[in-house]
Amino acid sequence: MESIKVFAPATVANVSCGFDVLGFAVEQPGDELVLRKSNSNRIEIVEITGDNGKLPRNPTENTATVAIQKFLEKLEISQGLEVSLYKKMPLGSGMGSSAASAVAGVFAVNKLLGEPLSVAELLPFAMEGERIACGAAHADNVAPSLYGGLVLIRSYEPLDVVRVPMPKDLFCVLMHPHIHIRTEDARAILKRQVPMQKAIQQSGNLAGLILGFTQSDYGLISRSMQDVIVEPVRSILIPGFHAIKKAALENGALGFSISGSGPSMFALCKGKEIADRVGEVMKSSLESLEIDSEIFISEVNLDGPKVI
Repeated sequence: MESIKVFAPATVANVSCGFDVLGFAVEQPGDELVLRKSNSNRIEIVEITGDNGKLPRNPTENTATVAIQKFLEKLEISQGLEVSLYKKMPLGSGMGSSAASAVAGVFAVNKLLGEPLSVAELLPFAMEGERIACGAAHADNVAPSLYGGLVLIRSYEPLDVVRVPMPKDLFCVLMHPHIHIRTEDARAILKRQVPMQKAIQQSGNLAGLILGFTQSDYGLISRSMQDVIVEPVRSILIPGFHAIKKAALENGALGFSISGSGPSMFALCKGKEIADRVGEVMKSSLESLEIDSEIFISEVNLDGPKVI
């Protein structure tokens, strides 16, 4: 095989009450990447589209190529490669854009070279790509993008990642408002200390949410999608957040919160019909503030990246 084209999905990190430890993949949007063997003995980025010229073309600074390079170094493989990256989602959106690129890169090179490593063994390389983008090797986006489905990061030292079962008829409404929030700012405003009562409440919600997913208990999922620590602070940065959340819940959403560090928001719904209705009211609520947005409605992606 001389070349390969792959797709890696966007993700929703935190999932309300699971700050930095929980995330799931969606069917759309996502990134596409083409990887070709070359005789140059180096990695070259030959094309990037969909980024409006914002992403680095230097392979030592791009999340996709850094993940590829770490993979090659670990396996002591000297292989020239040409990379074409097609961004199919907004940058800085809270949908795991940099993670999807890193996952696409390492998934593609592993396939192209005959799959010497398992999917689980690819995760550290994707995390190193994420480190280039945000300064820390977080896994709450790269792990669900790579594994598919809902993923719990139980520990980083040692790295312990667990895939959590989810009901098959869950749909995600993902809305990206056309505003910009820097990840650094979204983290900087978080409080460094949490009252004991809120920590207890958040722990109960996280445990209930995971149990609700594993048992397909929609009532428990809905009751547990309550973030009492991060959402109250970060929602201040998103115009109309509370009105949009209220509209989504009143129209049947199981739960609603911020996707990653924002500004994207998401709602989980039982079935496509409810998801379509919730998507319409979310978009119209934001339009009333004269803010444009993009809406993506899809099932949870259970398979992760794929060859296309």
